[in-house]
Amino acid sequence: MASGGTPAPGALLCALLWAVATAGDDPGGSPLPGAFGRVYRGTVNINAERVYAFAYSSEPGQVDAVRVYVNSSSENLQYPVLFVVRQQKGVLSWQVPLIFRGLYQRTYNYQEVSRTLCPSEPTPEMGPSDQIIFVDVASMAPFDIAYELLVTRLKNFQLETNKAFNFTASPSQPQYFLYKFPQDVDSVIIKVVSDAVYPCSVVSVQDIVCPVYDLDHNVEFNGVYQSMTKQAAITVQRKDFPGEQFFVVFVIKPEDYACGGSVPSSIHGNVNRTWNLQRTKTLQVMIVPSIKKSVYVQAMFFSFLSFLSFYLGSVVVAFVHYIRVRRKASAGRLSPEDGSGIMASSHPITASTPEGSSYGAIDESSSSGGHQLSSPERGPPAGSDTDSSVEEESDFDTMPEIESDKNVIRTKVFLYLSDLSRKDRRIVSKKYKIYFWNIITIAVFYALPVIQLVITYQTVVNVTGNQDICYYNFLCAHPLGVLSAFNNILSNVGHMLLGFLFLLIVLRRDILHRRAMEIKDVYTLDYGIPKHFGLFYAMGIALMMEGVLSACYHVCPNYSNFQFDTSFMYMIAGLCMLKLYQTRHPDINASAYSAYASFAVVICLAVLGVVFGKNDMWFWVIFSMIHVLASLALSTQIYYMGRFKIDLGIFRRAAMVLYTDCIQQCSRPMYMDRMVLLIVGNLVNWSFAIFGLLYRPRDFASYILGIFICNLLLYLAFYIIMKLRSSEKLLPIPMFCIMATAVVWAAALYFFFQNLSSWE
Repeated sequence: MASGGTPAPGALLCALLWAVATAGDDPGGSPLPGAFGRVYRGTVNINAERVYAFAYSSEPGQVDAVRVYVNSSSENLQYPVLFVVRQQKGVLSWQVPLIFRGLYQRTYNYQEVSRTLCPSEPTPEMGPSDQIIFVDVASMAPFDIAYELLVTRLKNFQLETNKAFNFTASPSQPQYFLYKFPQDVDSVIIKVVSDAVYPCSVVSVQDIVCPVYDLDHNVEFNGVYQSMTKQAAITVQRKDFPGEQFFVVFVIKPEDYACGGSVPSSIHGNVNRTWNLQRTKTLQVMIVPSIKKSVYVQAMFFSFLSFLSFYLGSVVVAFVHYIRVRRKASAGRLSPEDGSGIMASSHPITASTPEGSSYGAIDESSSSGGHQLSSPERGPPAGSDTDSSVEEESDFDTMPEIESDKNVIRTKVFLYLSDLSRKDRRIVSKKYKIYFWNIITIAVFYALPVIQLVITYQTVVNVTGNQDICYYNFLCAHPLGVLSAFNNILSNVGHMLLGFLFLLIVLRRDILHRRAMEIKDVYTLDYGIPKHFGLFYAMGIALMMEGVLSACYHVCPNYSNFQFDTSFMYMIAGLCMLKLYQTRHPDINASAYSAYASFAVVICLAVLGVVFGKNDMWFWVIFSMIHVLASLALSTQIYYMGRFKIDLGIFRRAAMVLYTDCIQQCSRPMYMDRMVLLIVGNLVNWSFAIFGLLYRPRDFASYILGIFICNLLLYLAFYIIMKLRSSEKLLPIPMFCIMATAVVWAAALYFFFQNLSSWE
């Protein structure tokens, strides 16, 4: 019995039903009693409307959801049928035909509409609750319009953890369901799959607030949402919902352009059409628990431990090498492979160049006491790197006049390393150190705007809830704090840690080399290739910056900012090629200014490719021409060892050489090895240019990256082949590194081409 004079809930319901029963058939809108699951048919006009009343009782802990289905055969947009549903805490209304607007103001009309009403859940303090719903049907038409009405109670409104649920939806018949967090779950992943790519759909997660935004034009007003074709996944955390429950809303869009599709040709124009039958989509939703916080800690600990093991291994190797060198030094058996810690050759670098040997080789006719380097290499104080006006970079060689003609030395048929390393070591070393300082400046100016931009991206995603801004692999994106995919950012720590380790290794080798130069170690001065570490430092910085910028890209990955992830990849590939070329051509390698200027041109082309490379044929024609001409110009420079002047007349002079050497008199190339390399390299680059011109790949950044990687691998293979042709050995440690790199690269390429996420 109710206390305090308040009538019992059942008495209120009975009185309401009695009033409905005694109202009769008054066309003025007196409520008619309604039953769930029964179809009501009738007509309405400007003078007659219908009101139905549906009553039910809710128990504490039980969520009751009601779905209203309406239909009207009328297609008259001037006089639609209006449906208004009144609940205890809200009003929901729509019209039939229901109109959706698409691209270019196209309209789509739906005669069948089905909506789920916002549910109410009694609190335990209230006890059982009696609910009543009024459905008003009206129209301003001067004639009768027929309608159908069906109101049902949903039995499967609440989703369960780890249990799949199948349903269908259309633009005029959206669906949404309730999910409550279990006690021991702090984060869940909503997985949605469909067998059909289209129609395009939207999955939204909204707080328990009425009204629920479940139509195409308002689904973006609340919560987190993302577009879907065949798969979607949204990670939801308990802390974001104080009530520990939320709605999962499914909306079918009237057109597919939002999911990368095109507007069907049959509906072009401004004519209104009914398009709902073909826009039905079957979906399956399943909510599974996400990983726990302990897994985050374990993953971070394991990642750092894995990379720190490389540091530990490097320390062990350095310590073993130090003990080995000390023992041999004390025994008086120090060999050329020790001392400076750098593998050296068994023969000194000589200035003489006897005929009959291969390009880039070391003169083996000289003994250790034979011809040594000329004064430019031995003259200055060993190991001195102090600044001096004399040490400024210059194109003039400080060597005897009879040996100063570069055209005589560098265009010989048989070249030695000594022919290409005649400049003062200090000058050349300072030249290559510019690579290191310039890349630091570039990194700072490039990274700071990138970091600011991705922070803005992440803020926009968090504030608006629009997850279409960023193209994650949502099935394995694990958020942490404000970051939507912390695991993708954590995976780039290896670039930074291993890049820093690389810098430490280079620094150690540089220090050992300087000490050996200071004591005028004969093996350091006269044996092996010239040691310059500037490019190594630049490569280490580039590797670390690749980690930073790749992490920035993965904060909010999309098509527009993919260049952040690839810019320093271009630079790493380019620096590796320059380093390989520098080992045997230290005097004629590109300067830091020209190298970085070339990288800047490449990055500019990458930006233009992102903007214009999707469908514009003119861009691909211009880019292919630039690619082919650049390959020819670089080939000419390499073939003639830098003695073929690069200016506007380079192509005219190259054409003259081809005419005289290949057409007028067909003579054998003077530098056969170089010619074979350049022919193969040009064929590969021309193939890339033709492929791009014909297929116009959408991922232009990866296309340029493929060009760089293929050229790097091609030159690495040529370098190894030339070592073998020159009777040089491949030592075990380099062979192990090459094989390990090949295995790791193969695994990396396998995962790279899995396409677990896309920009579509």
